[in-house]
Amino acid sequence: MSVWSPAEVSVVSGSAVSLSCSFSSSSRVTSLMSVDWKFKPQSGGPAKLFFHFSSVAYPVEDERFRGRVKWTGSPSGGDASIQLLNATQNDNGTFSCSVRNPPDIQGNTAQTVLTVTPKRVSLTLTDVGVLLVCVVGPSAVVTLLLLSRICCCSEGPPALQHHSPIEVIAGEEYFYTQTQHKHSACCCYFKDSEYDEDEYMADKLHEHTITESQC
Repeated sequence: MSVWSPAEVSVVSGSAVSLSCSFSSSSRVTSLMSVDWKFKPQSGGPAKLFFHFSSVAYPVEDERFRGRVKWTGSPSGGDASIQLLNATQNDNGTFSCSVRNPPDIQGNTAQTVLTVTPKRVSLTLTDVGVLLVCVVGPSAVVTLLLLSRICCCSEGPPALQHHSPIEVIAGEEYFYTQTQHKHSACCCYFKDSEYDEDEYMADKLHEHTITESQC
């Protein structure tokens, strides 16, 4: 009995994978032909039988593979393959296939190392377009609003300037100086007028005194 299978098989997590097993017997295949599949985890431990076929596929009792193994072989065609559904990373390990066809029961065991890789997130063109709209759209709107506010502020009326009550604005300094000069001149004028009136009264009093003395 000769049995062979692929040395390595890779699959993405969540997908179905075919575990191929082919055989060639020196005897005609009969209903006594049987197939056994065993699994040895990548983490270590002994190989454990999880699938058996003999005329019919027996239900899988192993909790790890229950409901996930499908018989796809054809004994008459020398095919003892199975299909593993919904592969997970817990399925990483070595799968062994052995075939017996009495009286041809001496033969080798074929082994396949299965590697289950995580599912990669792929972006379609539509997904990229939606992502760009969601990210670039709001940014563009905010930019336009800021630009419109800047333009409105630059074209608006000049801001009123507030000055301190004691601050002298340009142009007021000359007016303030002239006003002070006028006030000083007025004061001086009135002072000069007061001085002239006193002298005048003094002169009058002096003349009156002289007149009386002459009399």
